[in-house]
Formats: sequence, structure tokens, C-alpha cells
Amino acid sequence: MNDDIILQLGQDALKTMAMLSAPLLLSTLVVGLVVSIFQALTQINEATLTFVPKMIVIAIVLVFLGPWMLDFMKTYTVNLFDSVSFVVRGQ
Repeated sequence: MNDDIILQLGQDALKTMAMLSAPLLLSTLVVGLVVSIFQALTQINEATLTFVPKMIVIAIVLVFLGPWMLDFMKTYTVNLFDSVSFVVRGQ
């Protein structure tokens, strides 16, 4: 097995992971920031005030972007399985 093939597989795996996690992480980051600013302005320190909106936003993001995420993951997995013979032979 060639070192370049291993590096390419690792890069593809990291890129796929970043692409799949970015929508969820960025949406919860934005909601957390908005809720934190609201809490700082109103001086309300309630822990559930940050938890509930984040869970709602995660559910909404999964409903709208879930099909894209599944398709992206399916494409990566199919490409990975298609390249198994190439990787094993090292050609």
C-alpha cells in the first residue's frame, strides 16, 4: 500500500467528517451565541434556556439537511468500497 493512498483516504475521511458536522455545529454555535447575548442583557441565568433552543435547531437542521447528509455519506461510502481493490493492490 502506498503512503499517498493512505494520506488521500485520511484526507477524504476528515473532509467528509467536517462537511457532515459543520451544519449542526455552526447552527448550534449561532443559537448559543444569541441565547448567551439575550441572557447577558436580561440577566437571566437559566441552564435550560440554552439547551432547549439548541435541540430545536438541531432537529430543524436534521429535517432540512438530513437527506443531503445521507447522500453525501452514501457517496463517500460507495467511493470508498469501489476503491478497495485499488487500495489493496496498491496500484
